[in-house]
Amino acid sequence: MPELKTHPAMLWEKSEDGKVRCKLCPFQCVIAEGKTGRCQVRKNIAGELFSLNYHYVCAANVDAIEKKPLFHFQPGSRSFSVACIGCNFQCEFCQNWQISQMQRIYGKFIGQSISPQQIVKQAQNAGCRSIAYTYTEPTVFFELAHESAELAHQAGLKNVFVSNGYISIEALETIKPYLDGINVDLKSFREEFYETLCHAHLKPVLESLRWLAKNKVWLEVTTLIIPGQNDSEDELRDIANFIATELSVDVPWHVSRYHPDYRYDQSPPTPMSTIERALAIGKQAGLRYCYGGNIPGHPSEQTYCYNCNSQLIKRWGFSVVENNIADGKCPQCGAEIAGIEL
Repeated sequence: MPELKTHPAMLWEKSEDGKVRCKLCPFQCVIAEGKTGRCQVRKNIAGELFSLNYHYVCAANVDAIEKKPLFHFQPGSRSFSVACIGCNFQCEFCQNWQISQMQRIYGKFIGQSISPQQIVKQAQNAGCRSIAYTYTEPTVFFELAHESAELAHQAGLKNVFVSNGYISIEALETIKPYLDGINVDLKSFREEFYETLCHAHLKPVLESLRWLAKNKVWLEVTTLIIPGQNDSEDELRDIANFIATELSVDVPWHVSRYHPDYRYDQSPPTPMSTIERALAIGKQAGLRYCYGGNIPGHPSEQTYCYNCNSQLIKRWGFSVVENNIADGKCPQCGAEIAGIEL
């Protein structure tokens, strides 16, 4: 078996007795010599912290930016999407568990070494306007994402994260000069859900969301609605009110249909009536842009003017069929539509 390639890690400090403290995410793991943190992709080697997944890119694809989902960020464009294995969450319902939990389940790394220079070049060759760090959790392949994002900006490309939001403020401050947009999964508004089904905590996610909104990183939020777990009217209202009052009414909220996957199969697929109820709750809270996810052909895929209700962007799944926004404004009433390069 070939020796595992490593790469010096960012955002850590020495601790006592040869241990190191990882400062990348809110777990702030203190890692003993020869051990890994909770994500199992960062290792203490002789008192220094190393990334184990930097050289193991497990996915590199051209996607529609709508697949992230980002509906108000360069709509209709393509994004070069990359991932390395690993995650700092252990969601029981993970829909990318084959790569996010690869090291935890199988104890191995898969993928190939693709340099940041190659990532940017491939994005350019594919006609992409951005690079997305996605599929798993970009926080735990931060070194590759950070280096690639800096080069991407130099090449005129934008960068987006698709994240669980469990990232330290120090890491956010470090990536901010190169981070143009992010979609954060706000999986629930209950600590018990995060502890039981994600093996993490709610509060740090809310802190990250507040920081992103305050620091003007383009932000969209996704909630996967799981019947019997996070689908009560009270909880959906709590999420919608949090977005509207503590982030912005201009932050798009994507409510997506769940289907059984990985270890959690106790809930059936989300009924359409639940998605529609969540969308209505979002509107009642004052959110201007609410979207249904995993429901191709549903009217909630479209972007409407919050002021006059004109249809502005027509979508089918991840494809933009028609875009009527002109210079970021509704052509009917002139209302400004929030987003990046609309």
